[in-house]
Amino acid sequence: MASSKEDNVPRAVVVVDGEPPSRRSSWSPSSWWTSEVTVFAVILGLLIIGPFLAYPVFLMKVMCLALFACAFNLLIGYVGLLSFGHAMFLGGAGYIAAHAAKVWGMPPEVSILFAVIVAAAVGFLVGWLAIRRQGIYFAMITLGLAQMAYFLCLQAPFTHGEDGIQAVPRGMLLGFIDLDSTKAMYIFVLVIFLGGFWMIYRIIHSPFGAVLTAIRENEPRATSLGYNTDHYKLIAFVLSAAFSGLAGGTKALVFQLASLSDVHWTMSGEVVLMVLIGGLGRFSGPVIGAFVVAAVEYYLSSFGGWVTVVQGVVFVVCVLTFREGIMGKLSEALKKPL
Repeated sequence: MASSKEDNVPRAVVVVDGEPPSRRSSWSPSSWWTSEVTVFAVILGLLIIGPFLAYPVFLMKVMCLALFACAFNLLIGYVGLLSFGHAMFLGGAGYIAAHAAKVWGMPPEVSILFAVIVAAAVGFLVGWLAIRRQGIYFAMITLGLAQMAYFLCLQAPFTHGEDGIQAVPRGMLLGFIDLDSTKAMYIFVLVIFLGGFWMIYRIIHSPFGAVLTAIRENEPRATSLGYNTDHYKLIAFVLSAAFSGLAGGTKALVFQLASLSDVHWTMSGEVVLMVLIGGLGRFSGPVIGAFVVAAVEYYLSSFGGWVTVVQGVVFVVCVLTFREGIMGKLSEALKKPL
């Protein structure tokens, strides 16, 4: 029986949040949109009432780490690039913001903006070198460059070595809002987190984000359609570095400290842990993963070095029982994407 011309026409596969409809239960545009709004509303509500339920500084740390994890998820979850060197953007931006605020006397908003610009510039250089390779080679290049950045921060005079930059002034936001007030600082961090969260959301759910997903799913086919994949990957890397810098600069002002711990390779490992626990390629997943990792460190700090063991156990349990992360399991239970 002769096949019709329509049988030979390639059919488009709609990919949403990194997964085609065949892997989504009862998917529809309305249910997807409603679930995204619901998750965002729940997160926003918890953050608003959070200071009445938990230590505000802890919640500010969670928001900074969550923004960092969302930035990393933009790269690995939607482009498929695994970076083992993202700590250089988080910690490096922290040093830049701290130095600008303490030594140069810049206001907090300018210090953070300057840190974001520097992180984006470094991200451009690192990305330009790293995207020439794929897979494990890409990851090793980012790790090697991150280690170079770590030793630079260790030896550079302005970082003060292992002591870090301490007693960083939070300053006056816009010239009249004193960020030494915990309430004002919390609102400031909340606005930054929600702003970054919203911008990453818009990037992912834009035509640019659709191209990134296409590159992750089948890069040769995306190339055959006329897309310069290296160009798109470099832009995504720079954006991820910039948002990581936003998180790092904000974190330095929250704790009034820029230290080597944020530049160390273990921080690059922790952000991978956050994304995998929360849900790889799930927009809201990194936020949940960041909260889980930060909560384990905070509430089990009295156990000392055993915290790392607990983190390992949590990671193993999540990988074995929640293959798609906490948000993926929750999505499956609710029969709707999150």
